[in-house]
Amino acid sequence: MKKLGKILLAALLVCACISPAILQAATPYKTYTMDGYGYVMETQTAYTPYETLEKIGEEAFEAPVDLCIASDGLMYIADSGLKKIIVATTDGEFVRYIGEGELTQPTGVYVSDNKRIYVADKGAKQVVVFDYDGNVVATYGRPTSPIYGAENDFKPMKVVANESGTLYLICEGNTNGIVQISPVDGGTFLGYFGTNYTSLSLMDMMRRIILSDAQRAKLLSNIPSTPTNLSIDDKGLIYTVTQGDDVASLKKLNIAGNNLILPDAYDEQCAAVTTGNFKNIYVASSNGYVYEYNSEGELLFVFGGRDDGRLRVGLCSKVEAIAVDAKDHIYLLDSDKRQINVYKPTEFTNLLHEALVLYSNGRYEESMEPLTKVLTMNTLFDYANKAMGRAYLQIEDYDNALKYAKLSKDYDGYSDAFWEVRNLWLKNYLVTAFLVILAIVLVIKGIKLLQKKKGTFTPVVEAWGRAKEKKLIGQLRYSTYFMKHPMDGSYGVRREGKSSWVASSIILAVFILISIIYKYYGGFLFRTVREGDYDLVMDIGSVLLIFFALTICNYLVVTIKDGEGSFKNLVSAYAYCLTPYIILMPFIIIVSNLITYNEYFIIQFATLCIYVWVLILLFLAVKEVNNYSVKETVVVILLTAFTLLIAALIIFIVYMLCSQVFDFVGTVAREVVNRFE
Repeated sequence: MKKLGKILLAALLVCACISPAILQAATPYKTYTMDGYGYVMETQTAYTPYETLEKIGEEAFEAPVDLCIASDGLMYIADSGLKKIIVATTDGEFVRYIGEGELTQPTGVYVSDNKRIYVADKGAKQVVVFDYDGNVVATYGRPTSPIYGAENDFKPMKVVANESGTLYLICEGNTNGIVQISPVDGGTFLGYFGTNYTSLSLMDMMRRIILSDAQRAKLLSNIPSTPTNLSIDDKGLIYTVTQGDDVASLKKLNIAGNNLILPDAYDEQCAAVTTGNFKNIYVASSNGYVYEYNSEGELLFVFGGRDDGRLRVGLCSKVEAIAVDAKDHIYLLDSDKRQINVYKPTEFTNLLHEALVLYSNGRYEESMEPLTKVLTMNTLFDYANKAMGRAYLQIEDYDNALKYAKLSKDYDGYSDAFWEVRNLWLKNYLVTAFLVILAIVLVIKGIKLLQKKKGTFTPVVEAWGRAKEKKLIGQLRYSTYFMKHPMDGSYGVRREGKSSWVASSIILAVFILISIIYKYYGGFLFRTVREGDYDLVMDIGSVLLIFFALTICNYLVVTIKDGEGSFKNLVSAYAYCLTPYIILMPFIIIVSNLITYNEYFIIQFATLCIYVWVLILLFLAVKEVNNYSVKETVVVILLTAFTLLIAALIIFIVYMLCSQVFDFVGTVAREVVNRFE
């Protein structure tokens, strides 16, 4: 018993020692990234909560609304409740106040590289510029230019400035865009910058055309959204975020105000934006999520989340600002909790950042080492696979570039690498390929010559002749005649018995087989499904459902409209209409595996021709099998589409009713079981 007690005591001591480490390492949120198919997936933790700043020195925050970390490493916090700018170290040590007694309601702060401190004072309706010691250097009020707009108030919310001192302001309620003010002549209004755009749906356009002026006045105004926040990088590019603007919620604007990126993920509640040390972009949503993108708008990480009231470290209630220091620590200003949450990058993130900066500086081979370590930690991190493929492409290792581009679903990188691989193959084997083709042609010529002079292959020819006389073979071969002569072919189907259920079934089965092969084994650049994600039951079922649904609905219509074709005739004729797809699509599948984006139009044009050919055959089949005129055929096709829509609606209603009945029966059964228990 004493020995057992010692063992238990030792175990408790070990648990007590390791528990703090476990709690410290745990994070209250998950980290996600995006794979090459555009699906969000969980990945390693990118940033962990580091510390929480609830006060600077001995003074707590009252109403913090903005945050900026200057190039000297100091943190500037705009507190509209305290009516001043708090300057502190990133560890929370107090340095000094700026604007104390001079600011009314500071809502935005920015510090330039030349130590100028720009403050957007919403309450005083002006922008105040301080020097490093806190002395007022300049103030900018409402622009007097008529271009600004007589009805537009001047309530600056956020501010940044470029190297020349030109100000970019977000003003409350001003939907014209970012206000641009030059410091020349005490403040010259340069115009609006990076205006958000609006769009009207077709339904809205119709309403505005039909409705009267009084009715249009009651509609919601279609005006652009005001940007929520902005930032500027060392090259003078402006970054804006706008809540509720979907894909355009994040913009990277050049000097002309044109957007340079289209992010592959976005948050409709984005509240703040800043740039990092590796040309990366950070966006914070008001509900506590942080999005990290590369310079092209490709998502690297998403982490964080809203606090549910349990006050867990690292979760926020309402984010107002985001900043990044020289160590890649992220600072989130939470106005509801009146605190700043600090996050530090993990080893995984540091390695990825190291690879980013090496690659952007043209040191491609050196970037492979950290990328390899990243992929060792997570082989499914597609962005690292993509970067590795691009690095191999730059050092002209095209085989490995293809490998990693395929892993990451980097279609552009795959196309570029395959172009080079194909060029090398042609350079090395073009003569050999030509000789092989020439040899095949000579062999075919030799076979024909032997057959003509000596009849060497007469048994084979006779066997093929006997096979062609078989009824089923003849019906299958008739499909090629049908695709070239659809009018005569339709007559043969209806009057001469040139088709059968078996032949139609075989043709439909071959069509399904080829469509499945194209879907899963077409060229990598043309696939739309996840690699290895097979759903053959759905593939086969969807083709059969569409084919027979259309045929049955069409048969119901033609029966009413005095069509002469039977159901068997319609099935056979419509199956024969698929022949161009069956014959030509295998060649497209082969070619799709041999071309790059430069020849992409070949596949598009060839596929379009096949579909148009099939549609023409279907139109003529409906017309000729039922002995309709062109006008009657059009009417029948439209009625078929309407019938199909009604049938789909009925099936949906029946499904919903049955689902509700099953749910009701299940609920009653569970209630009965609970009562007996």
